[in-house]
Formats: sequence, structure tokens, C-alpha cells
Amino acid sequence: MELQSGPATRLTIFVKADGQWHHRPLYTEIVHRAHRAGLAGASVFHGIEGFGRSQLVHTSRILNLSDDLPCTIIIVDTEARVRAFLPEVDELVTDGLVLLDVVEVVKNPSRGSGPTG
Repeated sequence: MELQSGPATRLTIFVKADGQWHHRPLYTEIVHRAHRAGLAGASVFHGIEGFGRSQLVHTSRILNLSDDLPCTIIIVDTEARVRAFLPEVDELVTDGLVLLDVVEVVKNPSRGSGPTG
């Protein structure tokens, strides 16, 4: 689904990068389910350093390499479509932080338009 300019909802999910769902990375499962649900878009960002509930700082610095680095999945779509996807998130995310924000889509050029498309 293409997201038009205007109000939207951003779903941000913080999990451990090494989290698994049935022998597959958790972030991969979330993105593939979002895709199957027809959501407008999803991206995964791997953190290089962070801390959470444990208050332990995890880092990717070579002298202190951690297997427990943060990972963020961001999904943006209309509020109704994001809220309809929340039961999937609830099933998958047992140890993580899930946020919803109201955002405004300012620009989302459609594919095939413009000089490069």
C-alpha cells in the first residue's frame, strides 16, 4: 500500500538483535509479517550501542563486543492498519519495547514517478 502525505502512525519496536522466532531472526519475522499484512513500509536498524531495562550498556566496540545489541523495527502506515497489526506484534515481542507515535508524512514519492523512476 502506498502511504499518502498527511497523518500516519509510526510503530517502533525495540528488541535484541539476536532475538529469535522459530529459528529465524525476530526482526525478520516482524518485517515479513508486516509485508504480508500489506503495511506501507518497514525498516530494521541495528544499534551499535545501547541499554534498556537491565541498565547494562551493550556495545559493538571490538574490545567489548556484545551479542545483545539493540535492534529497532520501524513500521509506518495509517493508524487503523498499524493498530490492526498490533496482535501480531503482541504474539512476537515478549521481551521488548513497543511504541506508537502520530506522525505526518511530508513526502513519499510514488514509484515510477519523477526523472529517475
